[in-house]
Amino acid sequence: MSSYKIFLLIFLSFIFGLKSSFAKDNYFTKGEKFYNEQKFTKSKFQFEKDIVFNPKNEKSYLYLAKIFNIEEKYELEEQNLNTVILLNPKNEEAMFLLTLLKIKKSDYTGSEKLINNFEKICKDLCEKKDELTKKLKNLQK
Repeated sequence: MSSYKIFLLIFLSFIFGLKSSFAKDNYFTKGEKFYNEQKFTKSKFQFEKDIVFNPKNEKSYLYLAKIFNIEEKYELEEQNLNTVILLNPKNEEAMFLLTLLKIKKSDYTGSEKLINNFEKICKDLCEKKDELTKKLKNLQK
């Protein structure tokens, strides 16, 4: 194989790699834009495409969970929140949202465990712990 062909193969691989990388960012960015415009069906589709290209993008799973909450598809919301926590056990927002969901489902034991875990990892949302504790106490009544 000539050096010209080798160079051409390397160049084309580089170009396709850049295009693929751009597509990954573009799907997430479009999904976030649609989400902020409350176009949830379009947003969901973009986040799902992003996950195909980047299955470890916890942000896409988090947005999908939020969309499923709005659509009242709580099982899908829980699956996506669990995926976020699996990918990043220190994701405070996912832990908070999953705890709210467990409280809504009247899962006292699961909620209590998540609140304890939330307290261990919180940095930015620590003030939300009181809200979770209050809701859990109301669940006991």
